[in-house]
Amino acid sequence: MKTELTEVSPTQKEIKIEIEPEAVKEVYNKVSQKYAKGANVPGFRKGLAPLDVIRLRFKEEIQNEVLRELLPEKVQQAIEEHSLQPLSEPQLHFDNFDNLKLNGSQSLLLHIHVEVMPEIPTPDYKGLESTRRVRPLPEGEMERIIDQRRQSGATLMPVEGRKSETGDTVIVDLEGTFADDPVAEPIKADDLEITLGDANIEQSFTENLVGLEPDEEKEFTVEYPAEFSSPVLAGKTVTYKAKVKSLGKIELPELDDEWAQSLDEGYESLDDLKTRLGKDMESVSKSDADAAVRTELINKLLEKHEFEIPNTLIEAQARNLLNNFAQDMQQRGVDLNKVEKEFVQMAYNQMRTQAERDVRGAMLLEKIADLEKVEVTDDEVVKEIEMMAHYYNVPVEQIKESINQQQGGEANIANNLRTRKAVEAIFNHAKITDGEWLDETQKPTETVEDKPKSEKATAETADAEVKEEKPKKKTAKKDK
Repeated sequence: MKTELTEVSPTQKEIKIEIEPEAVKEVYNKVSQKYAKGANVPGFRKGLAPLDVIRLRFKEEIQNEVLRELLPEKVQQAIEEHSLQPLSEPQLHFDNFDNLKLNGSQSLLLHIHVEVMPEIPTPDYKGLESTRRVRPLPEGEMERIIDQRRQSGATLMPVEGRKSETGDTVIVDLEGTFADDPVAEPIKADDLEITLGDANIEQSFTENLVGLEPDEEKEFTVEYPAEFSSPVLAGKTVTYKAKVKSLGKIELPELDDEWAQSLDEGYESLDDLKTRLGKDMESVSKSDADAAVRTELINKLLEKHEFEIPNTLIEAQARNLLNNFAQDMQQRGVDLNKVEKEFVQMAYNQMRTQAERDVRGAMLLEKIADLEKVEVTDDEVVKEIEMMAHYYNVPVEQIKESINQQQGGEANIANNLRTRKAVEAIFNHAKITDGEWLDETQKPTETVEDKPKSEKATAETADAEVKEEKPKKKTAKKDK
């Protein structure tokens, strides 16, 4: 067999293959004999028909089987001969397909196209410049977080002997039907807690549920604007039937030392809570500033290194991004069957642009990890899984089970850690100066649509101690 390698591009290789007549004839004879032994041909006993008759009668079948038996081995040999590592199945083309003869009278000529990883240039990742800008604590932010913690400990106290008023929390059974679509599945919610007058509550609910007593029912209609936040309700008219089950008033715990000590976080007093909370908030602001620096450094790295990316990898990442986008739309109540094809194509084109940046970034970071001789130990993987369990507040075994159900399993965790270490190498080698915070009106337009995966991984596993806890109550919010 003769082969010749041609470099079409850094990611595309072509191999011309010539399979000698002797090799073709050997397989052709073997396949012909196989058909002759088992063929039923009229006028001949089974297995005794002349070989020429068999080859004529089963010409197409024999030809297809010769190709199936001959080509995989020869193509693989050609790929190995030139030390190529294809990213996808080779594309095969015959040079003389219209006059293809597989009886050994002539050579079999073909060529294959193979997509491979390009030679990645040595990244110039040291000395990148960035400015760290730490966001100052917003005025009233500490009070807002403390108030949210108080809300989480709120108690709903029963109210008797009067009708509902603004500020009350009513518990209702609710059923809504769509006026413009009577056959649509109705909206149903039992034991729904609605705080009348709350900014997050649709005004129509407050207006219609004020002045009611327990066991009283009321029917009312809500016309939702076309730009309403929920796609399910936007532009719709819904008739609700509400039955009040009880009235209550939310009482918050006193803002004092006793309440602070009750939080089970080791606070000695209210002042201690504020001091530690302030430090946590400052720590988070600094972490956010460093994360922004890392993102900027990755962007600059991408801008400095342009090279051809395998289309196979771009397509795979684009489909992954599009699938995630579709899942997000479904969770928001969008019926994907009603989404126009033009919109899907536009979204895919945008995803493909981002996918190209994702893949280039991953390739550069992998190269940097090699240059930095990055290693990830088993202990680091275990610790990362424990941090994930802490972050999501679930048992470690549950995280392990979820990881092992995914392709790659714990190897994905190790790869993420390796990538993160590569990002840290860029960060540690960078020239970073501290500057004043710029608000949104002062910030330059962001040039990257999304953060690199490595930055997302860092954010997901960060153990931020400032948690904005909300009361676990059912409410008829505007985004429902």
